[in-house]
Amino acid sequence: MIHNILIRFGIAGIFLYETILSILTPPYSINLILKQILFIGARSVVVIVIAGLFVGMVVALQFYDTLVRFGSVSLLGSAVGLSLTRELGPVLTALMVIGRSGSAMCAEIGIMRIDNQIDALECMAINPHRYLISPKVVASILCVPILTAIFIVVGIFGGYFVGVIIFDLNAGSYFQNMNDTVLNRDLCMGLIKSIVFGFLIVWISCEKGFNLHLDKSGTYGSEGVSRITTEAVVLSSIAILFSDYLLSALIL
Repeated sequence: MIHNILIRFGIAGIFLYETILSILTPPYSINLILKQILFIGARSVVVIVIAGLFVGMVVALQFYDTLVRFGSVSLLGSAVGLSLTRELGPVLTALMVIGRSGSAMCAEIGIMRIDNQIDALECMAINPHRYLISPKVVASILCVPILTAIFIVVGIFGGYFVGVIIFDLNAGSYFQNMNDTVLNRDLCMGLIKSIVFGFLIVWISCEKGFNLHLDKSGTYGSEGVSRITTEAVVLSSIAILFSDYLLSALIL
């Protein structure tokens, strides 16, 4: 079992090396990158807005119930701002992108593998990493931080709706305490996390589909695609949560 795990890490490492090399080596295809920005970023905005709104409302509701017990309800804005900026915004955005885009990328690359389309690209002297993977990596690194920012902003106004509109808190106090508490380092933490998460999503999802033919489980075809897509979603989610802890421990 340990031998198989080491082999998988080696395969993923080689895939990562070839992907980074293709990103750093010109020429660059702007059209392919823009296409992936549309898929990963623009088409995920509605989902991110809806999720951010309700997460912000739930966070404000839970914090309000806790802060009322200690007579510190004026700190609701600080609690909502910090929780969304440092943790909930980057993590939940990444998980939403995994479910919507990561699974689709894994299935797309996996189907291309079983249909021999990747082999056809190599026969035509087209680097599949540059043509298929690099645009997705660049687009994800660009889009996930923007989606995270949208999530945070919408979540803050969701908390505003619960705290100010429903529970009649002072609007000035809500935003002023948030402004005093949320520092530049908190914003930088959220930005760094979202960039790392965006990279991990594409790396894990595309690697699973790209190396489907190297899987030793014995399943191939449509069954293999469905299995590796599920594995990619689970593994990506675990990697996001694990890296979130590591980054929080390093940046604090």
